[in-house]
Amino acid sequence: MSTVLQVLFVILLVLIVALVVLYFVGRRMQKKQAAQQEQMEAAKQTVSMLIIDKKKLPIKQSGLPQMVIDQTPKLMRRSKLPIVKAKVGPRIMTLVSDAAIFDSIPVKKEVKAVVSGIYIMEVKGVRGPLEKAPQKKKGFMAKLKEKVSRKK
Repeated sequence: MSTVLQVLFVILLVLIVALVVLYFVGRRMQKKQAAQQEQMEAAKQTVSMLIIDKKKLPIKQSGLPQMVIDQTPKLMRRSKLPIVKAKVGPRIMTLVSDAAIFDSIPVKKEVKAVVSGIYIMEVKGVRGPLEKAPQKKKGFMAKLKEKVSRKK
């Protein structure tokens, strides 16, 4: 009986240590993200561009400069990024979009975009508001959750 309690105590101790470590690592990552956000806000500028194409691609196939690919973390290299090809002035550039606004970027239309380096932070229509993309169909579970939340 006492060996079971000892095992449970050790497992509980390991879980507590892991939670404490995750807490401090999370705080450090939050501070880094806030500093990066401040730098992006300081370097942002509004640019008029014609969107040629947009896709979600792995960073190796994205057409970004090799220096950018080398600077990305190893774990991030496997994930797909929202990539936008746009004509900015006379140049055709490959840019990375914010995942939240990727769906609202129109293809083959001119937009005003808030850009920080090669990162598109915000998009506005040049001639009137942007068209909203059609909403995706809700799945069965999403419909059930919505019904339950309405009844409360």
